[in-house]
Amino acid sequence: MLVLGIDPGTAATGYGVVRRGAGASVTLIECGVIRTSASEPLAIRIREIYDAVVGLIERHRPGAVSVEDVFYGKNAKSALKLGHARGAILLAAAHHDLIIAEYAPREIKKAVVGTGNATKDQVGFMVKQQLRLKEAPTPADAADGVAAALCHCMVGSFPA
Repeated sequence: MLVLGIDPGTAATGYGVVRRGAGASVTLIECGVIRTSASEPLAIRIREIYDAVVGLIERHRPGAVSVEDVFYGKNAKSALKLGHARGAILLAAAHHDLIIAEYAPREIKKAVVGTGNATKDQVGFMVKQQLRLKEAPTPADAADGVAAALCHCMVGSFPA
């Protein structure tokens, strides 16, 4: 099964597509960042995120989408903007009738690194190790998207 992992953001939305094979094997298919321009109105940026996620879904046909939840420690305005990006991502997945899994940032870090207090560098390093890559995905937003997909592969439920 393919899993699309997403680390939402209005400026940079990281994503990773992984294939969960037999047993515990997981392979990276693609990762990257969806970038929007800060000079554009928020509505345009949200549409760009939606369109890009739809493009990823249609290209890869994942069975599940794993999305990082809002980090509540940020200020209210940042959390609200992040909520808009998450809404676009969730809508794209729902329009394609996909399984949607949502994980808190600490939950993703704990699954991938072993501690919920991991740094971005530690997440990137463990993504590299677990997927046997030569280098960690860059930028860090892409590694975080891959980590969201890995988290679902490790703790999520899959249809039989």
